[in-house]
Amino acid sequence: MREHAAQREPEAPSWDVPATPAEALAAEGHRATRDRVARSILDHGPSSAADLAGRLGLTTAAVRRHLDGLTAAGLVESREQRVYGSRGRGRPAKVFALTDGGRDAFYQAYDQLAADALRWISEAAGGGEAGEQAVAAFARARLAKQGRKYRGEVEQADAQQRAEALARALSADGYAATVRRVPSAAAAPAAPAGAQLCQHHCPVAHIAEQFPQLCEAETEVFSQLLGTHVQRLATIAHGDGVCTTYVPASGAAPSSSRTPGAVPIAGTSHRTPDETGSTARRNLA
Repeated sequence: MREHAAQREPEAPSWDVPATPAEALAAEGHRATRDRVARSILDHGPSSAADLAGRLGLTTAAVRRHLDGLTAAGLVESREQRVYGSRGRGRPAKVFALTDGGRDAFYQAYDQLAADALRWISEAAGGGEAGEQAVAAFARARLAKQGRKYRGEVEQADAQQRAEALARALSADGYAATVRRVPSAAAAPAAPAGAQLCQHHCPVAHIAEQFPQLCEAETEVFSQLLGTHVQRLATIAHGDGVCTTYVPASGAAPSSSRTPGAVPIAGTSHRTPDETGSTARRNLA
């Protein structure tokens, strides 16, 4: 590849290197705007060009130019917008999501060190099922500590606003969390709305790909903090654009049936919501 690059170097266009201070300034501004586009996708999850233009105060055409550059660099990819539940008529919207390489640009955790440590825990316990249980015990202990940190803020909120309080606490720790209210699973139209707790960034996503016990422990802690069963619909570790957890409306009766639109996610807990909630209550003391 070096030889190939060397052969092409004389043919490189002269504008690759800005010739004047004005051109250098323009190039720097272009990079800064492109970074803003990528950061907006990180903070808000897969987004359409129109969404990005509205958030950043740019024209849709300008956003598309930056998206083209990010896509060519392998930092962003386009996909059809995922819809949980019934899909309306018309062609699904096209959205842009960060690739693993794009997330790496923002990633600050020590991936290899963490993976090696968890692998050592598993092997020290004998590997196999015993090793998986040892990693799960570590994950529960780690997430329980994180849950205790969030408990005060969540419990101070009204029952209907606890998901939002948890999202604020998660965002303070870099998870870029938001809450979207969705119709209740109940048949009654007047039933209170549930919520989708969305984490647009996960500092341990790369590790969770190898050790799904981290996602399972997090789901259990969410259930404990919110005082209800919750259901994980999607995870970044599994390749989804956003970690999405369904939180039923306050006072909703626990049910073993799936939430409308729920999709089983490999590497996450496949237990029923009741089982997840009861497990969580034992773990966060």
